[in-house]
Amino acid sequence: MDIEKQLQIIKRGVVEIISEDELRKKLAQSIKTKRPLKIKAGFDPTAPDLHLGHTVLLRKLRQFQDLGHEVYFLIGDFTGRIGDPSGRSEIRKQLSKKQVNKNAQTYKKQVAKVLDIRKLKIVFNSKWFDRMRGLEFGKLLTYYTANKLLDREDFTQRRNSQKPIFMSEFIYPVLQGYDSVMLNSDIEIGGTDQIFNLLVGRDLQSSFKQPQQVILTMPLLEGTDGVQKMSKSYGNYIGINEPAKDMFGKIMSVSDELMLKYYELLTDEDLNKVKQMHPKEAKVNLAKIIITQYHSRQSAEKEAEEFTRVFSQKEIPQDMPKFKTDGKKNILAILIESKLVASGNEARRLIKQGAVSFNNVRIEKDDFIPHEPGVLKAGSRRFLKVIL
Repeated sequence: MDIEKQLQIIKRGVVEIISEDELRKKLAQSIKTKRPLKIKAGFDPTAPDLHLGHTVLLRKLRQFQDLGHEVYFLIGDFTGRIGDPSGRSEIRKQLSKKQVNKNAQTYKKQVAKVLDIRKLKIVFNSKWFDRMRGLEFGKLLTYYTANKLLDREDFTQRRNSQKPIFMSEFIYPVLQGYDSVMLNSDIEIGGTDQIFNLLVGRDLQSSFKQPQQVILTMPLLEGTDGVQKMSKSYGNYIGINEPAKDMFGKIMSVSDELMLKYYELLTDEDLNKVKQMHPKEAKVNLAKIIITQYHSRQSAEKEAEEFTRVFSQKEIPQDMPKFKTDGKKNILAILIESKLVASGNEARRLIKQGAVSFNNVRIEKDDFIPHEPGVLKAGSRRFLKVIL
């Protein structure tokens, strides 16, 4: 495929390219030499589940695979034990080697839903860091200055508010940058919050007499609340391993404005055609596309029909999870223990927003205790049959 056609695909949804001129040159050289480019993206396995926010990067990687380039899925099983300070106002909780390795194994299975696993190069950065001696490590740190590290925005904010910056966090960008040296990557992809770390990779490659990688930054996908970036800790995520029913309901709850961003970053649909659709029709179509990718077309059609039946005809779902209680548990405990919500924070937020009801009566306090059987509703599409 020629350069312009490749660029048209590559640039969709991208926030910034450093630099497009370098990217053109690399693509031209790839075509001339018939050597695929090395595309790198790093993931620290700090949690076991991937959500749609992660797939923004995964889908861009898949596009590079389809264009004939080599994709390196780097699992930071070493750096994940330190914790990336990017966008953090305090140090991340450090994980054990056992926790990181357990999470890493789940990543392999999940990324196969987006990437062509047969062509994917999966690498672990413990391969070079675990065997690095103290003297080698000290020499690596001489390739980057403390002055540059102190210039990064999140560190500056911490210094101004007199919050500590730990040495482990200080060296993290250098370790991530060294991954690019070890892979000799041509292009690295990351979120906009990763820009500092990605630039360190370019600097280190130059210090090691390698051609500098081109950087592609992707936007951070907001979660279902439309405010915070998608994250399990915010209770606004849509996991790619979630049941089709839950995925459909969460997608239908996003705003019309955010829906267009989901289309751009999570599908290959023509955005001009999407804008001509009725918002409700477009949102149902979006949910069907995403559920087809992570479950099946049959599941997508089934959930679309159920949505129409429940909301257009104002009916209660035929299949509902059941929860037995002794008449002493409050509504907050029921929401959490039944897993109708992802976290206590999400439960409290929904109650505060007036989005929780029991037998069609809005619940205003989280200490409400149901003393009769009935139907608990959370949000617009999550139902639970409460049994005493």
